[in-house]
This record gives sequence, C-alpha cells and structure tokens, in this order.
Amino acid sequence: MPRTAPAGAVALAAAVAVLGSPGGAYGAHAAYGAHAAYAAEPSPQAGSAYRPAEGAQKVEGTPTTADAPLVDVGGVYSDTLGPGERLYRLGLDDNSSVYVSAVVQPPRGAKVGYGDGIEVEIITTEGRRCQNNTGRAGFGYDPVPVSAVAVRRLEEDAECQGRGTYFARVTRTVAKDSDRRAWPVELKIQREPGLGTGSAPTTAPSVWPSASPALPGTDPVARTGGTGFNDARALGSGVWRDDLRPGQTRYYRVPVDWGQQLGLSAEIAKAAMTKQYGSASNGLSVALYSPYRALVDSKETSYDGKQAGVTLPKTAPVAYENRFSSDAEVRGTRLAGWYYLAVTLGGKVAEFTEDATPVPLTLRVQVGGDAAKAPAYGESLSAAGFGVGADERNAARDGLTAPEAADAAENRSAMGVVAGAGFGAGALLLLVLGGWILLARRGRGTP
Repeated sequence: MPRTAPAGAVALAAAVAVLGSPGGAYGAHAAYGAHAAYAAEPSPQAGSAYRPAEGAQKVEGTPTTADAPLVDVGGVYSDTLGPGERLYRLGLDDNSSVYVSAVVQPPRGAKVGYGDGIEVEIITTEGRRCQNNTGRAGFGYDPVPVSAVAVRRLEEDAECQGRGTYFARVTRTVAKDSDRRAWPVELKIQREPGLGTGSAPTTAPSVWPSASPALPGTDPVARTGGTGFNDARALGSGVWRDDLRPGQTRYYRVPVDWGQQLGLSAEIAKAAMTKQYGSASNGLSVALYSPYRALVDSKETSYDGKQAGVTLPKTAPVAYENRFSSDAEVRGTRLAGWYYLAVTLGGKVAEFTEDATPVPLTLRVQVGGDAAKAPAYGESLSAAGFGVGADERNAARDGLTAPEAADAAENRSAMGVVAGAGFGAGALLLLVLGGWILLARRGRGTP
C-alpha cells in the first residue's frame, strides 16, 4: 500500500507554498510596496475626475418630502443634482451629532460663476430649519468640486434634539448663463456620538495661539494628490511636491489630533509660457476642509506664470468646545481626524501657459503641538470615522490614500493568517515527530 504523508508535513508544505507564492506573504509585501511607489511617483492621470466613494449607493432625491428616499446615518450615496432642490429622509437618534455633506462635481469645462453654489440644511417634518445647521458653498469661476455640510448639533435645550424623522434638503443655485445640466452629487451622513456621563462643554475658548505657522524648509518629497475626498493623498509634517495643470484640483489629507494645530502653504513655480503677458486673478486657490467635509478656511491669489503662493493662518487647536464658537473657522476644528486640502490651478492659466507642461506645486505642512487627551465619548469615535490613531499616522507616513490603506491592512491581515498557519503546521509536525520517536523507543511499531 502507498504511504500517506503525515498531516503535519502536508500542512507545513502548504504553509511554505503559500508563503512563497505571489499571493502569500511575499505578494502582500509586494502589493504594499507598490502603494509606496505610487505615493512617491506622480501619475499624469491622477486628479482628472472626481473619484466617487467605493460602494456608494445610488439614490434619487425628490422635489418634496412626500416620497423622499431614506438615507441611513453612516452611509454614502450618489445622485445627480440639477437647478433647484432635492430632499432625503433621515432617521436620527437623540444622543449624537449628525453631519450631512453634499459634494457637487461639475464636469470639466462647465460654465459657472460666483452666483452659483449649493446649500445643505436639515429640516423637521413640520418644515422648520434646525438652528445653526445650514452649510453653503460657491463655485467662483472654475468648475471644481465643492462641498457644503448641514449639522444637527447635539446641544441641551436646543431644537431638533429629539429622536425621529428629519429631512436633508440640498439646493443648487444657478445663474442665468451658467451650466444647467444635472451634475453628480455625493452625499455622506456621518454620526458623532455624544459624550459620556457628566457635563459637556458649552462654550468655546476665548483665546488660542494664533501666530503664523512655522513651516518646514526641508527637501520636497513627491506625493501625487487625489481627485477628491475619497482618494486624497495622505501627508504629514514636511515639504511635498506635485504638479498641476490649468483647471485641475488635487486633494490631500492630514491627520490632526486633539489639541494640535495645522499650518500649511501652497506654492506654484514658474510655468512654461505661450504668451509674454498673462494673468489669472484666481490662479491658485487653496481650501481646507474638516473631517466631516465642511470648509474651514480658504484663500486664493493671482498667477501670471511666475512664482506665487498662498499661506493659510494656523488653525485653532482641535477641541470639542470649538463647535460653540461664533467664528466659522474655529467651529470647523471641533473634531480630531483627517483634514482635507484642495489645491486648484485656475483654468484661465491655460490662456498663457503650455497645458502639456504641468506647473510644479510645493506644499509645506506643519502639524504642531502635542496630542491632547480625547474627550470622554460614550461610544467609539474611531468607529464613526473620526479621531487619530496608529492607522492614520502610518498612512500619513507612507503617503497612502484611503483605498490604498485599506488594501495594505488586508494584506497585513493575510500575512498574519499565513504566518499563524505556518507556525501551527510546524508545531504539529514537531509533535508528530516526537510521537514517532517515542513509539520507536518503546518498540511498538515504526511509522
């Protein structure tokens, strides 16, 4: 009769085969390395069109509340939005703050103006606006993605605090001569759990360190920005290098923890000119967004093909009580997490530069201050997509987008499973060998 290989030997051989296969631990490491290489080498295709969220659910908003579709808290949805308003139904609890963001994505070349924009608000079933919740955003002269956010803030003795049905209303305003086609819109509903037992802060800090940021001057490292919030490239403190073409927007994300402040600047270098004279009043635009996609601050400057730059004031230290401030820029730093940076090179720049030759972009980022103790939330803040932990810091160090970070985490998990299987097979093989030796010594048979 043919001999049967011991189970331990089979398991060990299988583990060795998996470890050595392209899809095993080596393959996982190679895939992670590929992400790192992508982060370091700019891609000419990146930033060409807004990348929607993976797994976003299609939904059709309605002109009235009567048939408004339900959008779940924690979900991401895609729709199209023409001039006018669309409504969506919400089911809210009574122990959390809720953020409803809408990111409108005009097609490249669409005509927009300063009178165009979007507004997002949360209303009750009686048609009343929840107080202090409306968010607005305008386009300027470039058809770039913009985000507006409505907030149901958890606050004692305020309106809209009860559990029940509410509606999110998204309105797009369009000037007479602007593009009136329906554009893609991405809705994201995020939930911030309430604080645990005890009294919560109710007033914003009156004073905070607001000196100009001390930005780094080290050699730049290449990091290609993403097309939007979903594939924004992670950055930490340092100097980063990218390229921009006229009309293009690149997105980046920076983890900012409790008590920390963010300082940043964007610089564009000299361009290859096709005309001796030319200028764009909004040649370089920089916008900083919060972890729930609300605009924190923005600034723009003209560009005539020569060196230009924008520096944003250092943000207020991230603190829970900032939400009660009358200053919109301070209110935007109410949560620790990913802060997003959108940098746009104005489309008018194409009138006097070579579009085939990108303009060099330099970003200087400084995350200052030691991380403070997080507020005592009643539930996990990281489960809601906020906060800063080891995963966020590692992604910033390696320059990963959210999809790349998710892939890297899966690969690390797979490597752990394979390593565990190999260890288990080896231990089993040692036990089998020990049994053989013991049997042989006792003279009870041979394997």
